[in-house]
Amino acid sequence: MIYVKLILTAIFWGGTFIAAKSLAAHVNPLDAAFVRFTIASVFLLAITRRLEGRLPRVGKNQILPLFLLGCTGVFAYNILFFTALHHINAGRASLIIATNPIIISLLSALIFKERLSPIKGLGILMSVTGALVVISNGHVLDLVSYDIGRGELLICGCVLSWVAYSLIGKSVMGKMSPVASVCYSSVIGALLLGVAAMVKGDLTTMGVWSVTDWLSLFYLGFFGTVLGFFWYYEGISKIGPMKASVFINFVPISAILFAWLILEEPVTPSLFIGGLLVVSGVYSTNASEIINRWWSKSGTPVTRGQFR
Repeated sequence: MIYVKLILTAIFWGGTFIAAKSLAAHVNPLDAAFVRFTIASVFLLAITRRLEGRLPRVGKNQILPLFLLGCTGVFAYNILFFTALHHINAGRASLIIATNPIIISLLSALIFKERLSPIKGLGILMSVTGALVVISNGHVLDLVSYDIGRGELLICGCVLSWVAYSLIGKSVMGKMSPVASVCYSSVIGALLLGVAAMVKGDLTTMGVWSVTDWLSLFYLGFFGTVLGFFWYYEGISKIGPMKASVFINFVPISAILFAWLILEEPVTPSLFIGGLLVVSGVYSTNASEIINRWWSKSGTPVTRGQFR
């Protein structure tokens, strides 16, 4: 069930690009982020209380990590995310964010001493190459002169925010359940976003938001956050950040498909080629573990030499 939940999470997250893109033309990014996590926090508080029997107490040594989770995965990520989709297509944004597992794999190897095999190294090279093709719209040499768009830069900021969120979450998991971790980080992030929305947002326009805007915000809050964050964190807790992050592989596939069907965004050659490289590279980062586990269950473990 963990693997089923992670696949559904990736599909839900693919849909968030479409929902956020549809909001970009009508709703201030700070307002959208604040309402999304207000909705999410209400559900998460209720779910946490039901599953845990009460809202778990937070120890002094847990306050800072939870605050950092709220700052990275909620506050920073969502401001960058909603702002970026004012300047970039949903499909392109999803492919850049799909490089998350690559950076997570590298840092997991450095911080948590997870093994980084030659196949993972090849996967990293493929994904980085694909990301550069997507970011530069097929003109990789433009990156030398930093001639890339604001939307691409903001989405790269999303990548860094989510990597920090994933790795900090690994340390929080040892002392707190996934649902409690997601709940408290969501509440903290919503409070920070609320302050930002009151200072720089435009919450007075909420009364004129359309039904579609509110449905998009509900989708983002419940499916993209409550179920998505909880199941992703559950996956990190059960199979580790490196293996859980490989399921983000499915996010750009669903996002590009939805963007083509719903938003009528074109699938350009650079998007297709770069996407193929990103997806193939992300899969390769965990291919050896997946194959080894399959053969181990059949009684024939795979050795390192067989992958070289």
